[in-house]
Amino acid sequence: MPNPYDYKKFAILYVDDEEKSLVNFARAFGDDFRILTASNAQAGLQLIELHGEDLALLMTDQRMPGKKGVWLLERARQLRPNVLRMLVTAFADMDAAIAAVNSGAIYKYVTKPWNPAQLELTLRRGLEFFMVQSERDQLLREKMSVLRNMMIADRIVSLGLLAAGLSHHIRNSMVAVKIFLELAPLKMAEEKMSADGLRDPDFWNEYHHNVQGQIEKINHLLTDLRTAADQKPGDPFGDEIQLQPAIAAILAKLREPLAARRIEVENQIPDSLPPLRVDQPKFERLVELLL
Repeated sequence: MPNPYDYKKFAILYVDDEEKSLVNFARAFGDDFRILTASNAQAGLQLIELHGEDLALLMTDQRMPGKKGVWLLERARQLRPNVLRMLVTAFADMDAAIAAVNSGAIYKYVTKPWNPAQLELTLRRGLEFFMVQSERDQLLREKMSVLRNMMIADRIVSLGLLAAGLSHHIRNSMVAVKIFLELAPLKMAEEKMSADGLRDPDFWNEYHHNVQGQIEKINHLLTDLRTAADQKPGDPFGDEIQLQPAIAAILAKLREPLAARRIEVENQIPDSLPPLRVDQPKFERLVELLL
């Protein structure tokens, strides 16, 4: 039966201050595993930062000049909590090994001198455990992503129904207001009255014009709301945009409305920003509403 595990898919890092031990480790296991080595804790930490995505197992000696093995294991747990950690100890260092196990800092400890056959089995089991755990985490992330999308879709449907109802009732109310404003000048003429005959005609004419403009704005908002409610949920990050030119294009489109409201907007967004993943129409509409 073929082995389902690829033992070279992820790397093993061995840290020891004894050069001979590093050479022997690479020679003994290099054919079966991807091996990385470091001669001290600081060098090991650099390799963890450099190869963290590909690292499955960290094995380090306890007694080394400078930082000890337990220090490196603790830092590795902070940087890459999923990486399995093993401590190599002599019998004189058993207290350190026991303390590391009790604190949860290590997956296993190995005594010196290590037995190649037993250590190979330990490394295989550790890599298998890491790969199974990684697959489980990936499946869990995918399941949570599906669940999140289902929840978003359900909320969008609910909001769509609410938006449709609100749009219908508000639009009906706005029709009455709009008709009144359109008929008001005609009725005033029938009554042989005009805005020019009032004590402050500019106020009434300007106020009448502004109210009609606001009604049109509300109608446009209701149309946008209904359109958004009718749209089926898609990829919320399906469009890639550069922020600076995207904002510049929106400001150019809104130049006249902003000028009428005496609003000046200065685009100081640097060109060097990385691109954004957004729903472009919704992003543009959001910026317009903010302005």
